[in-house]
Amino acid sequence: MITLDTIKIMIDGTETEVVKGTTVLEAARNQGINIPSLCYLKGINHSSSCRVCVVEVGPRLIASCTLIAEEGMKIQTNTKKVRDARKASVELLLSDHAQDCLSCSRSGGCELQDVSSDLNIRKVTYTGEKSSQEKDYTSPAIVRDASKCILCGRCVGACGTMQTVGAIGFAKRGFDTVISTAFGRPLAESTCVNCGQCIMACPVGALSEHENIDDVWNDLADPGKYVVVQTAPAVRVALGEEFGMPVGTRVTGKMVAALRRLGFDKVFDANFGADLTIMEEGTELLSRLSSGENLPLMTSCCPGWVKFMEHNFPDRLNNLSTCKSPHEMEGAMVKSFFAKKIGMDPKNMVVVSIMPCTAKKFEGAREELSSEGLQDVDWVLTTRELASMIKEAGIDFVNLKDEPFDNPIGQGSGAAVIFGATGGVAEAALRTVFEITSGKELATIEYTAVRGMDGIKENEIELPNGQKIRTAVVHGLGNARKLMEAMETGDKSYEFIEVMACPGGCITGGGQPILDAGASSRIDIKAERAKAIYSEDEAQTVRKSHNNPFIKALYEEFLGEPNGHLAHELLHTHYMARSKV
Repeated sequence: MITLDTIKIMIDGTETEVVKGTTVLEAARNQGINIPSLCYLKGINHSSSCRVCVVEVGPRLIASCTLIAEEGMKIQTNTKKVRDARKASVELLLSDHAQDCLSCSRSGGCELQDVSSDLNIRKVTYTGEKSSQEKDYTSPAIVRDASKCILCGRCVGACGTMQTVGAIGFAKRGFDTVISTAFGRPLAESTCVNCGQCIMACPVGALSEHENIDDVWNDLADPGKYVVVQTAPAVRVALGEEFGMPVGTRVTGKMVAALRRLGFDKVFDANFGADLTIMEEGTELLSRLSSGENLPLMTSCCPGWVKFMEHNFPDRLNNLSTCKSPHEMEGAMVKSFFAKKIGMDPKNMVVVSIMPCTAKKFEGAREELSSEGLQDVDWVLTTRELASMIKEAGIDFVNLKDEPFDNPIGQGSGAAVIFGATGGVAEAALRTVFEITSGKELATIEYTAVRGMDGIKENEIELPNGQKIRTAVVHGLGNARKLMEAMETGDKSYEFIEVMACPGGCITGGGQPILDAGASSRIDIKAERAKAIYSEDEAQTVRKSHNNPFIKALYEEFLGEPNGHLAHELLHTHYMARSKV
């Protein structure tokens, strides 16, 4: 058992014992003392730039987020000197902040708004020139509104330190300082991979998803449009949070009921598309193992990861699976198989995907993800956007009775559900690959070696035919870069790699409900949502993709066989090298 060294400090006259190396901010919060902060984001940004978290130590005011507690230290967190300094810092931020709070996307969930309220700020003392900034709408995924930016640097930390993308950074100096892309180009022309982790890090409304709510409302109101919706697995374990439900609450049935009340003609489950992905990707893996070509096979269901590869490792694009992502596969099936089944012209069909991800918006617009001039998916809404639509429609979400998905492409297996958490794609694939190679049903189907929140998980699995698969499961692009660089130097070698761009996988995607930095430090969001994902898997009758009866029927009636000619035409794609600048 490891014993941690501790020290004793005084906070507001009360002695407390803390682990050596703890910051004063963390020590105070552990004692139930709420020291406000705006720039601090644990593990990502420790710049102490906002000065809102100052405390009094002796005669000095020091930022508590970077102040390491020392033996015998005496700290005051609520003296007049401290309160006045905090107020002055926040008022200075407000003096150059666009105060259109009522129409802001973060209204009611803005950390600056909360801190201003907590500090009892009722007027802004400081007036003068405001910096002039234009909104950047060029990206189909992310909108930047620099007029609301408080220069906290949290987005820079998320993009550069955590994700190692580095699409944005500080530019200029003094009053003219801004967060900018390289050479001040529009975001759409940068190396941004659209993962949305900058949005999740931003304490205000300076970053948000590119909303498509009005586009969907317009299509729902058009009597000539047949509008189909599909929902990703991670949405159902996070949507409830937007309605005051605990983190990780499963709301699958309520979500389906709400979507029907919004007016969608069919409510399908993207888990069907995930099962389809496993059939195609599992067969592709076995084919590559047999030929020895283009190994390792790398998953392609995460569009943020795919674009990261296109920018940073274009020479490895052949390693990516050619499979479209699950919702794109399902969109293709809606406009081909399902359209034919109901006698509908696909030109009159609209496919809407509800995703935990902002990068899916970019993916949905990719020209190569289309057939006969029609995009596989027309609109992508985030979990947050769906919640906004439900609230706008006046639906009492919490008290809705559960309803089932529509079929024939509304039923997914338990294997499809776990796509929402890191390791889920690998586990789902292994469940199917094992049984395809053995011809026998496995008694134990949980592959716990690929579960968990370690940044890089490695495992070697032996198939029933004796062939070994060296597997790596990675989440967070910073970890992905480490793995790719280790492969470049020859230090690592694998046959199968799963990568999710967001830490924890889709459960913490850039389109999920945003919890403030304080809540994020109190609740293990990744663990709670992942637990709900695995509970949903365990509750399913069918837990393997190849056992899904609707998947079997699709191949028998329409596709023929996995990786066959029609499957390749509709379910597979290609990628392109992109500039690093």
